[in-house]
Amino acid sequence: MSSSRSRAARTGTPRTDAPARDIPATGLAAPLNPRRIVPLLGLAVLGALAGIAGTLVQSAWFPGGLLLALLACAGLFYGGRVLMGTQPGALAPAAGWLISVILLLGGRPEGDYVFGNELGLALFMLGGMAIAVICATMSRVPQLGADSGRPGK
Repeated sequence: MSSSRSRAARTGTPRTDAPARDIPATGLAAPLNPRRIVPLLGLAVLGALAGIAGTLVQSAWFPGGLLLALLACAGLFYGGRVLMGTQPGALAPAAGWLISVILLLGGRPEGDYVFGNELGLALFMLGGMAIAVICATMSRVPQLGADSGRPGK
């Protein structure tokens, strides 16, 4: 067997006795699965609703409302990640959240806009985006019913 390896290294030809490695693509590189489109669209709508509700709550009750809105975003983004098991599970509600918040930034022709003050706006935008990035780039989703590592259990 070592002679075939050394011969392949000398001639530059690939080894033919190597086992086939068919590694499926995961995450954003995975092929589009039609069964995942509807849940991802549902998560995007939930993200948009969380963005609208968070905008109203954070400007109404400034310090506590901001924390409540960011906590709701974190729960939705992490929940989408766990539910779908992939990065798009966190990115779909984050995209819906970001689109709704950007649309609410536009204001009205009368000059009014939904956000109460600039500090709350900055903290809500930066905090929500940071939470979305953290949830989308998590290394692994914890497995339910995983082995405790203790023998006999």
